[in-house]
Amino acid sequence: MMAVPTHAVAPETGPHPVDVRPPMRRLVPLSLQHLLVAYAGMATMPLLVGNALNLPEDRIRLLISANLLVSGLATLLQSLGVKQVGARLPIVMGSTFTAITPAVLIGKEHGLAAVFGATIVSGLVTVAVAPWFGRGLHLFPPLVTGTVIAVIGFSLVPSAAGLISGGHGAGGGRGLALAGVTVLLVVLVEWLAPPSLARFSVLVAMAAGTVLALPLGLFDGSGMTDAHAVTAPDPTAFGAPTFVVPAIAAMLVVQLVNMVESVGDTLAVGQIVERGDDAPTVVRALRADGVATAASGALASFPIVTFGQSVGLVSVTRVRSRHVVALSGLFMVVLAFVPVFGAAVAAVPGPVLGGVSLVMFGMVGAVGLRILARADLTDSRNLLTAALAFGLGMIPVGSPDFYAPLPPYARTVLDSGIAVTGIIAFALNLLFHHAPRLRKDHAR
Repeated sequence: MMAVPTHAVAPETGPHPVDVRPPMRRLVPLSLQHLLVAYAGMATMPLLVGNALNLPEDRIRLLISANLLVSGLATLLQSLGVKQVGARLPIVMGSTFTAITPAVLIGKEHGLAAVFGATIVSGLVTVAVAPWFGRGLHLFPPLVTGTVIAVIGFSLVPSAAGLISGGHGAGGGRGLALAGVTVLLVVLVEWLAPPSLARFSVLVAMAAGTVLALPLGLFDGSGMTDAHAVTAPDPTAFGAPTFVVPAIAAMLVVQLVNMVESVGDTLAVGQIVERGDDAPTVVRALRADGVATAASGALASFPIVTFGQSVGLVSVTRVRSRHVVALSGLFMVVLAFVPVFGAAVAAVPGPVLGGVSLVMFGMVGAVGLRILARADLTDSRNLLTAALAFGLGMIPVGSPDFYAPLPPYARTVLDSGIAVTGIIAFALNLLFHHAPRLRKDHAR
């Protein structure tokens, strides 16, 4: 009998979904989703610091413009990459809330120039130590990264609630109803719409929620009429950066927290898109964090970190293209020079943005739990690690003044639930799973 020849099936070829550039008709609205979700966080950080330091309104606007400019450039660097800098993943970059308290304390004692100088140094240090984090990535197993990412998401939920109840257009019961409808719209679009439309669920919910806010009297577009048509960030408005040792020390602590958060977010996005959850990618991501943070200080802005919202949005929409995020970074740069566009984005009512943020932050928490599930939680040591990291990490979320009696340098770390979670999870994992091995090696 003649043998029938067999032919091996050729493997699928073509670019990875992360590298695919969608057509413009989809690329623009998908990018706007990332911009709209991230904008509130980018504007809030400089706004809070400026108000706490009693800066005049024109100086606060300069801080916001600088923050948008740096966030946009950092997003482009992180998503597209330049040589060995940038993760080349769909990651949005922006200023971190972790730096608010230290920035205010430093600004009151030494001035904003010292904040910017400390930011420059912390960025340069991040670039220098990034390879060490890569070599130590085995010390961040799913037990550690999953717990940290879960707390990142769940600790941000109160800020979503704040947008609903205390943001512009809150409106009491009407605001709560509008936020509920916005969340429901995300669910309905995900459930009923075809996949081609479901990836726009957040954008659809935000647009529909904003329209519904009009008859409820919860939409305020006055900021668009008051905004200047064109402006430019002016780093010289605050003077040249100064380098003060106590300020640098405080900002280095903040940056350590940011690096742990960036490692977790980068690994989470890498696992969602099925590429880049490895040491070389983490090192490139941290280098981008460092370069962006150093540039941020030079341009009169604050430390830059990966945005947890991007993790949630990528998970919800299932859009893995880094070019989508890169275009959103370009939009941020445009907003830095055209405040009227930024005012239009900022006009999205608080209940609408809060409803969407609730979905995004909850999704980040769920991604963390999914990663944590890869750990062996039947091991009592792992269960204890997760329990203590969660319990101690959520204290600052539920009771923001819990550590008020402690000195400011201690509160810099302890007031951040993410920092506490990362420290506890890392230390206990090291104690339970690596210390015994080290003792044995030493005994030999």
